[in-house]
Amino acid sequence: MTNPPPPEASQPGTPPPAWNSTPANDPAAAYPPPPGPAAPGAYGQTAPASPPGRVLSIVGLVLAFLLPPIGLILSIIAAVQLGKAHAPKGLAIAGIIVGAVLTILEIIGIILLVTVFAGIFGMCAELGPGVWEVGGVTYRCG
Repeated sequence: MTNPPPPEASQPGTPPPAWNSTPANDPAAAYPPPPGPAAPGAYGQTAPASPPGRVLSIVGLVLAFLLPPIGLILSIIAAVQLGKAHAPKGLAIAGIIVGAVLTILEIIGIILLVTVFAGIFGMCAELGPGVWEVGGVTYRCG
C-alpha cells in the first residue's frame, strides 16, 4: 500500500488545500450569518407592494394644504383603505386633521366675507345711489 504524497507548499495567489479549511479552523463558521432582508430585485422576485392607500394618503395630505375639502376626502378614503390593509395610517390621519381644520377655517372665512358684503349691499340698498357718510364710514353706492 502506498501512502499519499505529502502536501505541496502553496504558491502565492493559490487557495490553501481543501483538507486545511475545516469548520474548526474557520472562526466565522461558528456563527450563523445575520438575518437580513432578501436582496431586492433578485431574479424571479418582485419588490413588495406598498399597501393600498399609501400614495393616496400622501396626496391627501398635500392637497389638505392646497384644497382642504378635497384633501380631507382623499385622506378619509386613504385611512379606510389603510385600515383594511392593517397598515399604519399616520399620514392619512394627519391629512384628515389638517383638511378638517383648514376646511372649517375656510367656511368661517366665507361666512364672514358674505356677512360683510351683505351689510354693504344692505346699506347701499337703504341709502340709494351716491356717496354717503354714515357713522364715520364712507359708502359709495350705485
